[in-house]
Amino acid sequence: MTYNTYIDHTLLKANATQNQFETLCHEAKLYNFASVCINPYWVPFCKEQLKDSDVMVCTVIGFPLGATSTRSKAEETKIAFAQGADEFDMVINIGALKDHQDAVVLQDIKAVVDAASGKTVKVIIETCLLTEEEKIRACELVAQAKAHFVKTSTGFSSAGATLEDVALMKKVVNGRCKIKAAGGVRNTDDLKAFIAAGADRIGTSSGVALLQGLDSKSAY
Repeated sequence: MTYNTYIDHTLLKANATQNQFETLCHEAKLYNFASVCINPYWVPFCKEQLKDSDVMVCTVIGFPLGATSTRSKAEETKIAFAQGADEFDMVINIGALKDHQDAVVLQDIKAVVDAASGKTVKVIIETCLLTEEEKIRACELVAQAKAHFVKTSTGFSSAGATLEDVALMKKVVNGRCKIKAAGGVRNTDDLKAFIAAGADRIGTSSGVALLQGLDSKSAY
């Protein structure tokens, strides 16, 4: 089994430079990763770098806190869409979920799904900040909004994905959407275990190391 097409090759550091994005795109093409996952500013640059490949450009929306307005998330999505983004990883309004404002969370997700005009939307619920009940409710809202994936983590909070969370998410969505695990995938054994638990995509800044059988030192 090959694992390269499971990987969203990720670079979301605030201090990342153009040379690093050139390397990211080169590696993504070399290893035929599913996508590069980047901040919105870098969408046009990476789209040009990847124009002769099958690697998609994935960008983040309302990242990393999710506490921007629904309108700003939708506009951010529309701009990135116009610049060539293929996939959108948005962060839910975590506080609204905790306050049981489910209608607010649902509309927030729907607004991004609508703005993406049929392109893939992955919804980050930040599992490390949620109770089990909140994880279940979040997954239900993602499925109701007809997003394409529910995603564990931003990689910028207190912890990343766990196998238990991926298994729970897989059970709750029950085929209504796919699962992306991010953060905590540090070696090839982890990669295989998360896929076995139900992950359809893996977000990592260490995709090359994982495919080479090396351990990752990165938190994402």
